[in-house]
Amino acid sequence: MDLEHIRNWFTLENILGLIEQYRSFGPLPGIFLPMIESFLPFLPLFILVFANASAFGLWLGFMYSWVGTVTGSLLVFFLFRKYGHRRLLKYLQKNKQINKLMNWVERHGFGPLFLLLCFPFTPAALVNIVAGLSNIRPMPYVLALLGGKMVMIFTISFIGYDITSLFHQPLRTAIVIIIVFVLWLVGKRIETRLNRTMSRENGQ
Repeated sequence: MDLEHIRNWFTLENILGLIEQYRSFGPLPGIFLPMIESFLPFLPLFILVFANASAFGLWLGFMYSWVGTVTGSLLVFFLFRKYGHRRLLKYLQKNKQINKLMNWVERHGFGPLFLLLCFPFTPAALVNIVAGLSNIRPMPYVLALLGGKMVMIFTISFIGYDITSLFHQPLRTAIVIIIVFVLWLVGKRIETRLNRTMSRENGQ
């Protein structure tokens, strides 16, 4: 089974069925699914968070998704922090763009990381890896991760809490579309500005 088939399997209906099947394990399915997305970023985080909000309610669904994605991100960060010097991973540090991003993260710390992690369209897996390979201290990274993911996961949970109403309430559907578009637009502008800043600071 290739990646495309795996990704296509992760629909809202299938994830809700999976959560229901393992309901006896309590919050573990709701925490585990967003956690593995940190290691497999091709999985649709939106769908996983939607499913948690639908299955467990807004607040519990948000909490399980937040705990899962924060736990997964921390594992990725500390994995690359500990083993990033190994030969297998050295090619990442030799990559010119990744090196620029690493240096930029080291110099600017909490603020930019927080903003990057607030937006669902940011490649969070790359941010976690780069932070782990960089010399940023763990505490600023952890604080940025906790705050940024809280904003992002709650936004998605709120949208997905009553997903069926999107098909019956045109006004709410329009509001959701506007919110998603604004998040995407702001995220792209921040990404563009960060790229320009990195280029200037690297003498380009």
